[in-house]
Amino acid sequence: MKLHKYSDRFYVHPYDKRSDRPNLYYILGDRMAVAVDAGNSWRQVHEFYDALSEEGLSLPSFTVVSHWHWDHTFGLHAIHGTSLSSKKTRDKLLEVAKWRWTIDEMRQREKDGLDIPFCNDNILIEYPDLSEIRVVTTDRIIEEETAIDLGGVELRILPGPSTHTDDALYVYLPAEKALIVEDADCEDFNHGEVYDQDTLRQMISFFESIDYDYHYLGHAERESKEFAINRLKGELK
Repeated sequence: MKLHKYSDRFYVHPYDKRSDRPNLYYILGDRMAVAVDAGNSWRQVHEFYDALSEEGLSLPSFTVVSHWHWDHTFGLHAIHGTSLSSKKTRDKLLEVAKWRWTIDEMRQREKDGLDIPFCNDNILIEYPDLSEIRVVTTDRIIEEETAIDLGGVELRILPGPSTHTDDALYVYLPAEKALIVEDADCEDFNHGEVYDQDTLRQMISFFESIDYDYHYLGHAERESKEFAINRLKGELK
């Protein structure tokens, strides 16, 4: 799958519904490049990097991890450079690294409320051989808003509220008027596919406070800021 180019500085390797692969974003500076999310396997990482090579683009020096879920992190062991995440993401990955990967263990985790069938069903598609799964944690923790100068491009990493998980990092590109959200504005699928109303209100206010035009998602095409906020306001009770 080829890269999609938003600008000379901003690209995406598109999502694939067949095994729940997310969008992997790429931001190019004069001195270095940054990726957002590590994909669901080494295969997705390799396909992403092959697509970069085809365009003559350098490998990322950093990969920002948006949250802990398998489809955004199980490729971490195969990335180039340094990975960054929230502390909660790092801690959760340390826990997941201890999980055993057999069908019986996976289904037991569903019963225990640690995982959901949708994730496990897609894991079995991406990993016909479960012994290939290798979970590692991230290299560095981001605990507050952090700016990175890539050379001609400023990138800001923003911890913020999320209805999907409690460990979200957002990536904001002021010059592109872009906010990379990945899955952060989705429901909490691990606890009944619901929007926590207090968190939803906080998240809408968070989005409204940022100057951007487009909302870049994990498993769908980008949305305008206005459309995304109106969609979320429609979930308020």
